[in-house]
Amino acid sequence: MSGTETVTLTIDEREVTVPKGLGLVEAALHAGIEIPVFCYEPRLGPPVGACRMCLCEVAPGPPKPQAACTLTAADGMVVRTARTSAIAAEAQNATLEFILVNHPLDCPVCDKGGECPLQDLTFRYGPGNTRMEFQKRTFEKPIPISPTIALDRERCILCYRCTRFSEGVAEDGQLVAVNRGALSMIATFEDEPYRAPFSGNVIELCPVGALTSTQYRFEARPWETQQAPTVCGLCPVGCNVSATTREGKVKRILSRNHPEVDEGWLCDKGRFAFGHLHAPDRIEDPLRRVSQHRFEALTWSDALDETERLLRDAGPSIVTALSGSETVEQAYGLAKLLRQGLGAHAAVLPEPIPDALDAFRAPLSTIRDAPAVVVLCDEPVVERAPVVDLWIKAARRNGARILTEIPEERIEGAVLISDDADRCAWFARDLDAAAAFYLPRTPNGRGVFDAWSAASDGEPADGPPKLVIVSRDLAASDPNVRALAEAADAVIGIGMFEGTFRGWCDLVLPGTSYLERDGTTVNLEGRLQRQRRAVIAPCPDELAWIAKLAERFEVELSPHAPMVFEELSELCYGGMSFSEVSEQAALPPAAASSAPVSQPAPTMVSADGGLRLVTYRPLFSGAAVERTPELAFMRPNGEVELAPDDARARGIGGGDTVTVRSNGTARELRARIAHDLAPGLVRIPRDDAAGLHEDVEVSRASA
Repeated sequence: MSGTETVTLTIDEREVTVPKGLGLVEAALHAGIEIPVFCYEPRLGPPVGACRMCLCEVAPGPPKPQAACTLTAADGMVVRTARTSAIAAEAQNATLEFILVNHPLDCPVCDKGGECPLQDLTFRYGPGNTRMEFQKRTFEKPIPISPTIALDRERCILCYRCTRFSEGVAEDGQLVAVNRGALSMIATFEDEPYRAPFSGNVIELCPVGALTSTQYRFEARPWETQQAPTVCGLCPVGCNVSATTREGKVKRILSRNHPEVDEGWLCDKGRFAFGHLHAPDRIEDPLRRVSQHRFEALTWSDALDETERLLRDAGPSIVTALSGSETVEQAYGLAKLLRQGLGAHAAVLPEPIPDALDAFRAPLSTIRDAPAVVVLCDEPVVERAPVVDLWIKAARRNGARILTEIPEERIEGAVLISDDADRCAWFARDLDAAAAFYLPRTPNGRGVFDAWSAASDGEPADGPPKLVIVSRDLAASDPNVRALAEAADAVIGIGMFEGTFRGWCDLVLPGTSYLERDGTTVNLEGRLQRQRRAVIAPCPDELAWIAKLAERFEVELSPHAPMVFEELSELCYGGMSFSEVSEQAALPPAAASSAPVSQPAPTMVSADGGLRLVTYRPLFSGAAVERTPELAFMRPNGEVELAPDDARARGIGGGDTVTVRSNGTARELRARIAHDLAPGLVRIPRDDAAGLHEDVEVSRASA
């Protein structure tokens, strides 16, 4: 604590020196003393002292127990917890007795049993029996506040963690406390489903079994499960997660707090979309097309023979389409086989990220502490990198200016966020930003780009490709990739779901999920993170069969991710060992860069006063979401977003039905006013914008 102002206080007769301004609960931890809490959670903002579990004797102060969570450590303070104070012990006993008056004896069937703070603290501090002889209060149970969350109201202890998260962190305001006094309870407005991108966090925040996951309900007990620390592979943030498994199956996903990346928050896609692992059309064996819409299963021996034949027939005339959801090692293995073994250098890669951005590298937590955040995004931040949206909201609550255009004056310490790589690099230099974050479209676009580039040098073959290799669903959904595939003699698909490749791929090789493989990925900060296998896939890992193919082309490639990483690390990551990519990966330091940056093209707005259409892929879309029934209600339902000025000029209000016209096509959608959208633009989810072109007209629908 050198250079930091400190205070010295006494807690249970132990003298402790802590930083000035530290809360009393944390100060006690410095002394090795636990003050029990229920409602206290520092990530939710200022404490509210709702549960009273942290009552202590504090001097100087009033002659009665005080809520420690609401106090700040001060010089000379003397604190006595339940360990040394009979008054504090009696107060905590009474608090627990009061909480348990109507609490049901659900421990044998409650999903929270075995990892429940109320259960633990009752054993440690509570009374051994009850004095109450009346019947406990009961409610209807469970109440489905959404398809993903169940509420057992009689278990609720009114700590208000869930409502504070909804109001003060996610800022969706959908979960509230209704009524007063003994009739208080948690609810949604008019019993509407809790439909928000971060709703699942309230399950983890709940210190009892009041809010539980419908996916996990009655599926496992803590002593029957294992926890696998890994990284979410569904968006470019790379949130740290823990996969709970039982009998070889993933049962739930929990957050695993990385304070610089996600602060312990997790979007509902990352939390609930593991259902795709058990999809009905999951590919477990290689498939060969025998008719337009029918595949037949192959043995792995036959599949490798067929793959080798297709590769040799095509020679270097191969185009590889990578999706950006592969691990660094998988992408490098495939690139090494194709580029070194066949001279096939042509590829459709995820977006390249300018090296100039490495000079502005910083943790995502930098956003929260910035004096100003410049957000230059046509697409919604929450749809592209959801946790970044939470960091922006945290910055706003801390008093930061949130700007949607480059300010005229220089702002010391400003942070830039953009969904356009070139625009991000250019304006980061122009703004002299303290940090700049480009929001990629794919989870591991940077890592895949590095891996492909490192595999070999060489020029693509001329002419149309004879063979197209399509890796995973993100690449398969790209119209440019589909156009290449239609012109090729043959197409090989690599992926998890038969529906993705049916009707256009000649050979399909099974792929794995991010929960089924070992390897590394690079997130939007440029942070190299470790993915760990949580469960065994129903098919071999891609590296295994890529290595077998490589043998046939006299290319040396290990089937093991650590060995592949060691080779690649010498080329890309400074010789870092696989073991150094720890459970909470460090961010590489910002790199000095003098790389030239081209000026981005200006945003074009229709000259005749019309509107320009921006389409985006919603967060709750794609193969994983489509195969998770509980998330169906989160998929977009026909919305068009307009800037406030554009809506006002057309007499359109939020929720109005409007008609969007373009090039003879008209669609009726519901209007939403988006304050982060620049005037002259409208935003529509990609599927809802089918048939619409760049210039559109928007008007209120006829009655």
